[in-house]
Amino acid sequence: MNSKTKTYIIEQEDSGQRIDAFLANIYSDLSRSYVQKQIKLGNVKLNGAQIKPSQQLRTDDKLVCTFEEESINEILPQNIPLDIKYEDNSMLIVNKPSGMLTHPTSIERTNTLVNALLYHTNGCLCTCNGADRPGIVHRLDRNTSGLLMIAKCDESFDYLKKQIQNRTIEKKYFALVSGDVKDDNGTIIADIGRHPTRPEKMSVVSSGKPSVTHYTVIERFDKYTLLDITLETGRTHQIRVHMAHIGHPIVNDTMYGSAKIPVKTNEQALQAYSLKFVSPDNKAEQWVEIPMDDDIIRALNYLRSKK
Repeated sequence: MNSKTKTYIIEQEDSGQRIDAFLANIYSDLSRSYVQKQIKLGNVKLNGAQIKPSQQLRTDDKLVCTFEEESINEILPQNIPLDIKYEDNSMLIVNKPSGMLTHPTSIERTNTLVNALLYHTNGCLCTCNGADRPGIVHRLDRNTSGLLMIAKCDESFDYLKKQIQNRTIEKKYFALVSGDVKDDNGTIIADIGRHPTRPEKMSVVSSGKPSVTHYTVIERFDKYTLLDITLETGRTHQIRVHMAHIGHPIVNDTMYGSAKIPVKTNEQALQAYSLKFVSPDNKAEQWVEIPMDDDIIRALNYLRSKK
């Protein structure tokens, strides 16, 4: 086993968080149960002392983490049920549940979408995106649910990737955000790159890549707004960063500063619900759309009950 040590100085915005929640956000490829195990094993020190997963952080605390990482090995197919919304000879569209990793990491090698896809396709996935990401054309964060495109061969991957690069694929999201969004429609244009002091986060920075997000208000609540979001570009954490940048972070998104509502969700209330694309198989335009997921519906029902 290999180990990597990282040190974090707690900023004011993270004060009051449980240590296990803070680290689960930083190590977004890990489950909270794995993080809790590492804490209990003594692989996390707070100000030089061993701590419990439930302990709360304070500003300027020093957190030192030495997590064990598994050596890279073969990805095993697993018979995990898939919610397939479209499939032809060249590709699939899968509805990924919130809480599931898109692809394996050096630490988590099982129970990811890729493990399930390898079983479903008998290993017939494109290989041009790296050994750990067979078939993956684009990804969603662990705690974002919704539609993902999967390529069965390299030619299909290239065909779909070119559509993404040319911005001819339409990707739409539901997002429940904090605050009353002033305008019914809007566009956020702000370059996104790595956070200057928190490498696990993204942020709006002058050295970042051009990023464009369009939004339309669907429904307003006291202190919250439901949005329909269309991505023009597809940067890491783009919607989460852009909404936080304009003062309306995604509900329950602890990494980017949203206040929580008393409804249990798998972190951010964000869902990729619609995809329009041209299939590599028949060169016909396809449109796949799914209903709003249970997490967002529960949050909306709660907010509507307070009107």
